[in-house]
Amino acid sequence: MGTPLSYAALGSSFASGPGIDPIVDAAAMRSANNYPHVLARALGADLTDLSVSGATTATILDQPQVTMAGARFAPQLDGVPPDAGLVTVTAGGNDLRYMTAMMFAGWNRVRPGGPAATMLAADLPDGPPVPSAADVERTAAGLAAIVTRVRARAPRARILLVDYLTVLGDDPAPEPFGDPLFRDIQSALESAYVTAAARSGAELVAVSAISRGHALGSAEPWIHPFTPTAAGAYSSLHPNAAGMAAVAAAIAWRLKN
Repeated sequence: MGTPLSYAALGSSFASGPGIDPIVDAAAMRSANNYPHVLARALGADLTDLSVSGATTATILDQPQVTMAGARFAPQLDGVPPDAGLVTVTAGGNDLRYMTAMMFAGWNRVRPGGPAATMLAADLPDGPPVPSAADVERTAAGLAAIVTRVRARAPRARILLVDYLTVLGDDPAPEPFGDPLFRDIQSALESAYVTAAARSGAELVAVSAISRGHALGSAEPWIHPFTPTAAGAYSSLHPNAAGMAAVAAAIAWRLKN
């Protein structure tokens, strides 16, 4: 047998998989059934999973990440093996305050002024942000810079930009997520990926497109519902196990075609 493929996964919570059992790194909120792990098992690959919930393009590139619990992570790029043959990147949502805005809306509806809403509001001093062209450009630039840096560190790697599963589909969203702002952020993030892929030459795996019918409130969702409990605080509105399996399958298909 040959040497197994070296695979490195970079990303935020839509890669790490908070709330999906079993959790293998509680500080990173990283699941053994997130899409990197599912894909690595399917490929028989040697996985270096560097994903951390809350990551931004900056904390992947060059800024250490300190979580709300005080855990500290080095920039994710520092951990990419030089011999990596495959690297996936799923980030950018936190650059646009995507989940922060949605989670704040959820908590502020059920427990206005409560600890969760207050904590999330501190990250939104001017309220939930309306994404501007400059915001999309900044996010796209961060994603493209990750591709450039990965190429320098692991020159033989095939690099895939894997965007976010769709949270809000074509059907009306459950309250309080019907605000058009959330669809605007979702669309801005998708646009940033298209721009970053075109600019960097990296391959784009647009799982947003394949998941429109599996959004929040659908018959077969790939997203956890909003659950205002301690257990659901971090998994709400994030990919579930079925969603992670679908992302892994989409990437595996791309690698073979």
